[in-house]
Amino acid sequence: MKAAVCYEIGKPLVVEEITLDPPKQGEVKVKLAATAVCHSDIHFFKGELPGQTPFVGGHESAGYVEEVGKGVTGFKPGDPVVLSLLISCGKCRFCLAGQSHLCSGVFPMDKETRMHNKKGQDLNMLIKTASFADYTIVDQSQLVKIPADMPMDRACMLACGVITGFGAVVNRARVKPMSSCVVIGIGGVGLNAVQGAAISGAYPIIAVDISDKKLQAAKIFGATHTVNSTKGDAIKEVQKLTGGEGADYVFVTVGSTAAVEQGLDMSNPRGMTVLVGLPKYTEMAKYSPFNIIRFERTLTGSFMGTTQLHAEVPKLIALYKAGILKLDELITARYPLEKINEAIDAVVKGEALRNIITFK
Repeated sequence: MKAAVCYEIGKPLVVEEITLDPPKQGEVKVKLAATAVCHSDIHFFKGELPGQTPFVGGHESAGYVEEVGKGVTGFKPGDPVVLSLLISCGKCRFCLAGQSHLCSGVFPMDKETRMHNKKGQDLNMLIKTASFADYTIVDQSQLVKIPADMPMDRACMLACGVITGFGAVVNRARVKPMSSCVVIGIGGVGLNAVQGAAISGAYPIIAVDISDKKLQAAKIFGATHTVNSTKGDAIKEVQKLTGGEGADYVFVTVGSTAAVEQGLDMSNPRGMTVLVGLPKYTEMAKYSPFNIIRFERTLTGSFMGTTQLHAEVPKLIALYKAGILKLDELITARYPLEKINEAIDAVVKGEALRNIITFK
């Protein structure tokens, strides 16, 4: 099998032949059909998030069950599945409380790998997923069975990009109808935050970005207003569009501490600012506690859309099939694994919403 391996931070990935161990207890071998290029992977490749090289990235995926290990229930070879980095033990206090996205369980692949290069060197499986490869091994809790007629290049985005943006609005913030929303950063995650706000009945929905092209795309997903932050004072523009006070909810989907600081000032008294995008892990945001205390603002985070994977992915597929959730419009281009570096470069340059790596 082939995989795209990161041997050196900041360098192009190396697509090469590797070997894969069989699945162990509770694990499943998956033949990949499609994996989206997420900015989180790029943060690892650039060293903005910590990852031990050499490693195989990729986590926003869909494919087919190839083989199951001992103790696996609910899956059999041939099953079409969405494959996510969300992993759950079902036993810790978070899982038992219905917060499986925060699972504190310990898993074998926290310390082990199933991938090795031809020299016998272990290849770390980034965030226990490693789906920039023809096949991967994951824990059974990371899989959700999907309908056979669900297109794989659309399904893969439900593993991360869609649930992260959509869920931040619907699950974490629980946006109320007719409330005002701002989304800062109109990439794949931001667009899903926009459509989450639209489906929730929010108004106005204000998209903020530096790219007019992406702001135009935001209108397709439900944005009622757009602000290009390079063409004036974005905070004042948001305040003007929301009656002078700021928005009820602000979602920061871009990995920028400057955007975090900006987002807090875009919220109104008692407004909520939700941090979604991942900044460089060494960066710190600066803000005045006075602005939070005096105006009773809420500053919070949303990890992976606060998503309960097995309950919500089927619902999102139903929304897509009903013509309510937009997935087709997210895809900019499709690439074979051999051209993964081109796909990544396009995302880095801001030329893509979601690029998809497809497998034969």
